[in-house]
Amino acid sequence: MTLPSVFRTRLTHLTAFFRSTGQRAMSSTTVQKTMNGDRSNLIPLSSRLREGRALALDVWSIYNAANLPADCINLGQGYMNFPPPKWVTDAADEALKTTPANHYSHPKGRIRLRQAIKNFYEASFNRSLDIETEILVTSGANEGQYSVFTAFLEQGDEVIMFEPFFDQYLPSVTFNGGKPVYVPLHPHTEGDNPTSNDWKIDFDELRRAITPRAKMIILNTPHNPVGKVFRKDELEQLAAIAEEFNLLVMADEVYDCLVYDGQEHIRIANLPGMWDRTVTVFSAGKAFAATGWRIGWLVGPPSIIQPTLAATTRIVFCTNSPLQEAAAAGLEEAQERGFFAVQNQEYQDRRDVLLRAFDQIGLKYTQPEGSYFILLVHRFQKMLRLPTLTHWCRMYPEFNFQKIILSRRVSTDEVVTSTNEIGVSSIPVSEVGGVSI
Repeated sequence: MTLPSVFRTRLTHLTAFFRSTGQRAMSSTTVQKTMNGDRSNLIPLSSRLREGRALALDVWSIYNAANLPADCINLGQGYMNFPPPKWVTDAADEALKTTPANHYSHPKGRIRLRQAIKNFYEASFNRSLDIETEILVTSGANEGQYSVFTAFLEQGDEVIMFEPFFDQYLPSVTFNGGKPVYVPLHPHTEGDNPTSNDWKIDFDELRRAITPRAKMIILNTPHNPVGKVFRKDELEQLAAIAEEFNLLVMADEVYDCLVYDGQEHIRIANLPGMWDRTVTVFSAGKAFAATGWRIGWLVGPPSIIQPTLAATTRIVFCTNSPLQEAAAAGLEEAQERGFFAVQNQEYQDRRDVLLRAFDQIGLKYTQPEGSYFILLVHRFQKMLRLPTLTHWCRMYPEFNFQKIILSRRVSTDEVVTSTNEIGVSSIPVSEVGGVSI
């Protein structure tokens, strides 16, 4: 069988990438190699790098726009095809022209941004927020989460994660000595037109997963990648379990501004007794289509924020100063401009365009009620009678990325094939789960 020239070109492109990154990621230090004269890995790696898939080639690198065919449509990552609002980028430009905004900020975050966070979020938290002790600006939501793990996890502490989950949770937990405990969201999607609300927690299963070593539970709502917006009764059950077992709750709410179909986003921190054990995570990148800015913030009680401040001060010291000013301007003017209501409708309209297209070609999906992901069930290889990428790897061993693809799950094979044969890239959901997906 002859390998099609276009596919051969694309395989060559991917192979070069895998050779440059995959082999480094999979290398390990052994005494035997050193004795044989191999000096490429003389110093042993930290053991934490061997946990949580830290050395595995991550899915975001594989499907980064730079590694895709030039004519491929990338629907797999949060790459907006539109800029942040002009008044926000103008604020960034102005900040760059000033002297103070080009120097270190306080590790807590710039006063203007902390004040803007206070003014913007107090109503939704139903409480006054102290900018000195209850708000912390971080270098993106991800760094904020990492700093919470650093501040609170001891070696062997268990962290409950609902599958599927944002892939960075896993290495961030294991880097800090934590042990992930996977509890699946169960899809009850057999009927027509399933929604993200049809993905459910089995609360008996959750209780069985909690041991005396449990320290923390991660709640992501609206959910990445399911799009689930947790209902009040679900949050109340989670709150009761957190109280019963004395768990810290990390409420990842970076998509709180993207909720569709009239659903309501409810903050678990607002439920009775939950403020004192909850840290809520936010992202300017998600709020203002500026994911490369790496500006996030945490809101919570002093008992959580102050230890996390100690951690983030040692990890990054402070966050990008001029873009903090821009994020502050965004929050200051968003309400007057009606920005989030308009943006939310625009995202819902985009979602509906994709869903109509999937309906037209007969693909099954879970309709998301929040965030900007759609879980799609597809079998393009079978539908279009395409040879699998696994087949091409075995037929043409000169393409040196068999270990990368063949070691992963079926959905990865499907997605790589659709990327190269159909020209549309997505992210396989098996890459954002733990052990059950």
